[in-house]
Amino acid sequence: MKNLTKRQQEVLDYLSNEIIAGRPVPSVREVAAHFGLRSTKTIRDHLTALERKGMIKRESGKARAIQVIVKKEQAKLNIAIPLVGFIPAGLPEAQDQNPEQMIQIDLNSLGIKPEGNLFALRVHGDSMVRRGIFDSDIAVVDSSKVPRNGDVVAALIDNEVTLKTYMKDGKKTFLRPENPNFADIIPEIELMIQGVARVIIRTLR
Repeated sequence: MKNLTKRQQEVLDYLSNEIIAGRPVPSVREVAAHFGLRSTKTIRDHLTALERKGMIKRESGKARAIQVIVKKEQAKLNIAIPLVGFIPAGLPEAQDQNPEQMIQIDLNSLGIKPEGNLFALRVHGDSMVRRGIFDSDIAVVDSSKVPRNGDVVAALIDNEVTLKTYMKDGKKTFLRPENPNFADIIPEIELMIQGVARVIIRTLR
């Protein structure tokens, strides 16, 4: 943004990325450590400037009470979606779908149109590595999108949930892992598509 200094923009980006990744909002000390600073004074000054410019909001007396403010012109591009826990990218497992928390995503930077019903799932396992999906990634899923052959989907198969490639061969529908160590999954009773994965979010470690 034009009215921010380079370091202010870096601090704002860091806060936003931590929120998008589903992690707790960093404390002032953690922000300082991220930028290799021993003292928190410089970061406090940047946060004060960001708050004065309307980019963040803070609650006094709370270490992690920093909220990134969405501008009106960004309102249709930045949304909060529920993170509903882990989804196996391996063998299907029964799982509770209660939301862990809400995460903010930037639809513009992720290339998603502001439409549909989105939710997020954290990936567990390595059955989708050939599609570039790895353990601990976050899959952003659109539950309103109709799956096409070859789409990566979140699916409920025989009352168990998993993340796999949707395959349809004539009248036969099944789920394909993207790892040669895993076999195709053919439903014995019922296959219910919960949504189509639109974006994978990864945090570099």
